[in-house]
Amino acid sequence: MNCLVCQNEIILQIGWANLFQLSVPRPICEACAAELELLKGNRCRKCSRQLEEQLCSDCRSWEEHKEMDTIEFNYSIFAYNEKMQDIVATWKYRGDYMLGEIFREYVREAFKQKFSFIGKDSLAIPIPLSTERILERGFNQALQLGEFLPIEQANILSRIHGEKQSKKTRMERITTENPFFIRQPINKPVVLVDDIYTTGTTLRHAAQLLKQHGCPSVYAFTLIRG
Repeated sequence: MNCLVCQNEIILQIGWANLFQLSVPRPICEACAAELELLKGNRCRKCSRQLEEQLCSDCRSWEEHKEMDTIEFNYSIFAYNEKMQDIVATWKYRGDYMLGEIFREYVREAFKQKFSFIGKDSLAIPIPLSTERILERGFNQALQLGEFLPIEQANILSRIHGEKQSKKTRMERITTENPFFIRQPINKPVVLVDDIYTTGTTLRHAAQLLKQHGCPSVYAFTLIRG
């Protein structure tokens, strides 16, 4: 097997300790995996920003605007360092769907650790892309991440096409109109899934709509904290 990031061959180290525990290895070599920065230490309890305080200034601001304080918390796995930016550019913007497989085991393990309290009747809802954006990229990266989770996935949100989030300023992201619409009511807890948490506006817009249509609680699970 070759590493999906650098294409170098992955050499399995087999010894007595793991001889009877071998499974399909992660499709990423040790060198590339070492360059991914897992979020560790203290973080904001609401958005996963790394800091000493329990609650960051952004989340304190969200809590003051109850109509947008719609997420119980967001949990992110990785920091958005230079290596991750390169991987995301290839995976997300150049349509390398298979590259997303390097995250499968990271996502499963993080979800198991952080969301063990989630009932089996809960739903994973990926943040949707507009039809135009799907045609441009070829796939929805949030949908791929959602497929790694052990709970049912439901695609009940749709998105109105607009300017790319990556092209907007921070203020433009925060003040943008809600781009989502919902196709059916929902009465189960939801875990929203997306690739990157930046300001949290996109996730809060989706959560706001879900709660307006019967959802009792909304959590967010994102691959990267931007």
